[in-house]
Amino acid sequence: MKHLSFIVFIFLLAATASAQGQTPRTAEEYNNRGFERQNSGDLDGAITDYDKALAMKAKPAVLLAAYNNRANARMRKNDFDGAIADYGKAIEIEPENFENYFNRGVVRSAKGDDESAIADFTKAIELAPQFAVAYNNRGNARRARGDVEGAIADYNKAVETNPRYAEAYYNRGIALQSKEDPESAIRDYSTALELAPQFTDALVNRGQAKQTKHDLAGAIADYNAALQLKSDDASIYFARATALQAKKDFPGALADYSKTIELDPTSSRAYANRGAVRLLQHHDAEADQDFAKAFKLEPGLKAEFEKFIVATKRARGTNQ
Repeated sequence: MKHLSFIVFIFLLAATASAQGQTPRTAEEYNNRGFERQNSGDLDGAITDYDKALAMKAKPAVLLAAYNNRANARMRKNDFDGAIADYGKAIEIEPENFENYFNRGVVRSAKGDDESAIADFTKAIELAPQFAVAYNNRGNARRARGDVEGAIADYNKAVETNPRYAEAYYNRGIALQSKEDPESAIRDYSTALELAPQFTDALVNRGQAKQTKHDLAGAIADYNAALQLKSDDASIYFARATALQAKKDFPGALADYSKTIELDPTSSRAYANRGAVRLLQHHDAEADQDFAKAFKLEPGLKAEFEKFIVATKRARGTNQ
């Protein structure tokens, strides 16, 4: 299962009087109407209003709000370059505001420019040393670049700064799990769950860490709990299926692989794994259909499963 970490977005917006119901006349009024449109989901309309606000002569505080708000709207439209440019303008207006650097770092991370994101989060930390979220996000960017030790150091600082920061414990758990330290990872996932009991990803990752330690019962319990919270997530059914398969509960694994495919018909590995279970149950024709579908979706899987298929059939004396 793909391990996802959460990114916290913090955008400071203008808190001036609303211009709703009136034709805007000033930059401040255009900014406020843009903010209202943005909140209602009209991103294009909001950007148009921010454009008009920024074209007028206005106080730096109003321009700062309009750049930040337009950047937020552009980010939601996946216009990362536009959002980065707007945060750059905000930095020019207020270079000592840590939030501007942090926000630009968030967008750069979303774009995949982790090196630049690290630089922005570092600047935000210099300006606000107790800002735990910046340490957490810099840790994510460092981990994305393969600097696991640097990431762990950042997560350490995040939880030191905010001991109730569930996401930082979760992210440190991922880093520790990648270092093949499932015991420590489980402790961090457990702490995250104590702080945020409905943290589904922490349940799933703790289940995977337990599975690594061959605690299949514990893993299945975590997957069950995760499905209670998120019953339509194909990846959780797939994770539980692998644990059930390892436990040799083939009917249970087959049901979960089938549910995975129902929710995500493009899951090539679910087809391949279901094919393997069906082959072990001597349902060769159905297994062959599953393997054919899996290899069509992901041709590279054929080399991974071919030896297993041949060896299993040969052991039973089945014709190839």
